[in-house]
Amino acid sequence: MSEEIKEKEALTEKAALAEERRAGKKFYKERHVIARTGADIFSPIALVMGLCVILHGNISPGGGFQGGVLVASVVVMIYLAYGYRTAMRTFNLEVLHNCESVAAILYIALALIGIFSGGSFAQNVFYTIGNRGELFSGGTISYMNFAVGFKVLTGIAFLILMMLSILSPDADIEGEVSEVLDE
Repeated sequence: MSEEIKEKEALTEKAALAEERRAGKKFYKERHVIARTGADIFSPIALVMGLCVILHGNISPGGGFQGGVLVASVVVMIYLAYGYRTAMRTFNLEVLHNCESVAAILYIALALIGIFSGGSFAQNVFYTIGNRGELFSGGTISYMNFAVGFKVLTGIAFLILMMLSILSPDADIEGEVSEVLDE
């Protein structure tokens, strides 16, 4: 008998939530404490590891792309732990979009240094500066690797937020995303 009552109560709660959604009322579903704790612990680790992979990409396996994706995974962790609204407040779409453009321009400017020094596009220049194995001993490749990592992390984070804004039921797509895309 008690199982039937519990089932009826559960159905009543689900019906009430569905009715609130249809009525347009805001409701908050609390995220689980394990997800929040995991995001709080692993987000700084992912940031540091991603930046380490980006900076050491010219002297070890990895590089800009891998490190950029690792740093961009923090967006997903924040979304899973705290929800859509917090993720959108934490990461500004317009800033990410502008930073991606700056990173692309930075990469092209660094690649043009090869042409201006009498070589070819994206040719490694200044590789004689520093000792082998040091952080910035790779010449322009070190800086180009940083530009790639910056472009990837801003681009992937922007794409993740765009996908979340389409998939999230409490997203205000008209107000948040269309302003950035129209520019």
